[in-house]
Amino acid sequence: MNAAASTRPNILWICSDQQRYDTVHRLGNPLIRTPNIDRIIDHGISFDKAYCQSPVCSPSRASFLTGRYPRNTGCRQNGQTIHTSERLLPRILKDHGYRCGLAGKLHLSSCSEGKVEERIDDGYDVFHWSHHPQPDWPENAYQQWLASKNVSWDELLKSPEVRYVREGVPAEYHQTTWCAEMAIDFMRSTVDQPWMFSVNMFDPHHPFDPPADYLKRYRPEEMPLPKFQSATFDKKPSYQQLDHVWAHNDVGGMRVDEITPAESQRITAAYYAMVELIDDQVGRMMDTLRETGQLDNTIVIFMSDHGEMLGDHGLYLKGPHFYEEAIHVPLCLQWNNGFQKSRRSSALVELTDLVPTLCEAIGIPLEDQFQGRSFLPLCVGESMVDEHRDSVFCEYSNSWTHERAYGTMLRTKSHKIVVYHGVDEGELYDLENDPDEFVNLWSDPSASQLKMSLMKQAFDRIVLSMDPLPKRRGKF
Repeated sequence: MNAAASTRPNILWICSDQQRYDTVHRLGNPLIRTPNIDRIIDHGISFDKAYCQSPVCSPSRASFLTGRYPRNTGCRQNGQTIHTSERLLPRILKDHGYRCGLAGKLHLSSCSEGKVEERIDDGYDVFHWSHHPQPDWPENAYQQWLASKNVSWDELLKSPEVRYVREGVPAEYHQTTWCAEMAIDFMRSTVDQPWMFSVNMFDPHHPFDPPADYLKRYRPEEMPLPKFQSATFDKKPSYQQLDHVWAHNDVGGMRVDEITPAESQRITAAYYAMVELIDDQVGRMMDTLRETGQLDNTIVIFMSDHGEMLGDHGLYLKGPHFYEEAIHVPLCLQWNNGFQKSRRSSALVELTDLVPTLCEAIGIPLEDQFQGRSFLPLCVGESMVDEHRDSVFCEYSNSWTHERAYGTMLRTKSHKIVVYHGVDEGELYDLENDPDEFVNLWSDPSASQLKMSLMKQAFDRIVLSMDPLPKRRGKF
């Protein structure tokens, strides 16, 4: 290995699952305790307007791991398998001398009905797979870890669920804790080459089941009530009308319209408690970097794949919805040797931008298939904190619930449009005057010119986000 490669930064990439932006203390939530994520923000750059490219797992993850839009990766939907030709960042890094590992979720192919997730040549040398903590597969590495400690999942999870909340596995044996321990073991054992490790815990994804002692730290009566206006709800799309009754439109599942205000506060308390456990484990990983002398030359990323409705707009969980709660995610990066400290950016960024940013920061060539735009100038102070993109783009292609639901979203700094395809429905919001997205202007005659302008921009993004490959070789 040459000297240049040996000085390249490590990457600790922490990605929680289904965590919305407003669940970090330093990002404006006074009720939640996240001191370790706060320290990453204080010592690095954080983004106030970072957006995923799909509001569900597989399309989003395939997108941010490749720097490409979901439609081009083969993972437009949960349950699809990513194209074998796709180059994930760990595969690219491995080509440049990195050792790469993962603990937790990957979700780039189907793993329902007992299937084990198929892998492409993803570049991970160490692969501790645990899509979710429940013992649905013998191959679940987290469950194997529990067995090695002579503890049983059934013994750990004894408390009954009460109105969608239960006391979960103790922190000592939690999947979030296990993910951190796998990362710590990897960081301590990889000393002779640069490395990347993906920490992909399942929390705070539902079910809402934090450890009992964490749940007790949050008083439900102090939690915010969901944002909802019944007077404006009749102008919302039919997908939202259905999900307001049953989450995920799953009849017999979570009955949303019968959840009381007190019950919603208890669900929020459980969700916050799950985030606090994540934060504690982030602290353990950061302590390990510090103890091993690797902190200064490690790029640390904290982010999530998409958000959680958490009762806002009368919705829980996720679906073909493009509210801020669903697509606006936390994103912060720290690199003591390379990035500016305490830098808050209000620029619009996409998660597609991560892969080209990391490649440029490391000093390896950007590849022809990338569609994201590097925001490295923001990280190093070479551009204004509010300048990067004019808009962000998000798509839903029959991805999870509601068969035949297809949606395209475009958000500028001041407006948002959502076009549902194949039906005469959509959403249009004036974010400056209606930041909570209550008043849908889609059918408002006074907004027709604005609607047409934003639809043109959204259509342009659909066309201009087509796959740049195969590369053109000549005029004909």
